[in-house]
Amino acid sequence: MGDLQLTPKDFEVRVGLREDPDVAAAAIRAALGVRTETQSQWRVDNEAFREWRALLERAGILTFQAANLELDEARGFSISLKPLPVVVANIKDAYRGRIFTLLHEVTHIALNEGGICDLDDNQRRNVNAQIEAFCNRVAGAILFPKDDLLAASEVRNHRVSDMAWSDSELQSLSRRFGGSREALLVRLLGLGRTSEKFYYKKRDEYRVEYAKWREQRKEGFAPPHVVSLSSAGPLFTNLVIENFNREHITASGVSDYLQVRVKHLPEIQRDYNGLELMDQGG
Repeated sequence: MGDLQLTPKDFEVRVGLREDPDVAAAAIRAALGVRTETQSQWRVDNEAFREWRALLERAGILTFQAANLELDEARGFSISLKPLPVVVANIKDAYRGRIFTLLHEVTHIALNEGGICDLDDNQRRNVNAQIEAFCNRVAGAILFPKDDLLAASEVRNHRVSDMAWSDSELQSLSRRFGGSREALLVRLLGLGRTSEKFYYKKRDEYRVEYAKWREQRKEGFAPPHVVSLSSAGPLFTNLVIENFNREHITASGVSDYLQVRVKHLPEIQRDYNGLELMDQGG
């Protein structure tokens, strides 16, 4: 960015572990500039992931995808360094899972604590578990803003005393807000609209479904340059290509930065979207 005479945008949101998750989520949503009306238009999962990722990068956060990380090891992680903190999602996860991971990790950034995404916050009872639980709740609140969620017809028509939710209700709500059913249940649990017993019951069902989906899913072959662009993300790719175009770095440098062989550079340049770099002066 220095070679391009650009100044990184500073992601200035700071939250505390004792803060109300809704307040923390509102601050992060404001920094990202997202509105419920807009996110409800992202009906396709990969589109929603792309749009959330773009919002994070415009706010001054680098987003990467790990291609060689098993889901059993981690769904994501973050690095709280300034400027340009980093959040990483596991490319092997479903798109909605990746969205939740990005927002979970952004909360780590706002806490100024890098971390590894582990949704099993019930397994540990220590400080790390408290942080993970907080990040889960904030991520859920970012996806499902309290007032908008409670105003949804499915919620208004559901008895407050009924802690169980039908599959059709959960599916409809998750699609409307663009989050996963598990993320929705995390949110409903935080709002006192479901019980821990029901949450863990449905969570276990979803994980069995997901495991079957992964087993049945055919592993398609993605060209190396496609994997590279998807992993590196728009902002980092743009910075690398712009520096190459202005002869600040060599083709070998592009290969190192984007983790792809030099012979694929023409394909990367062809598919390079040339999106405008963050408006950060210079």
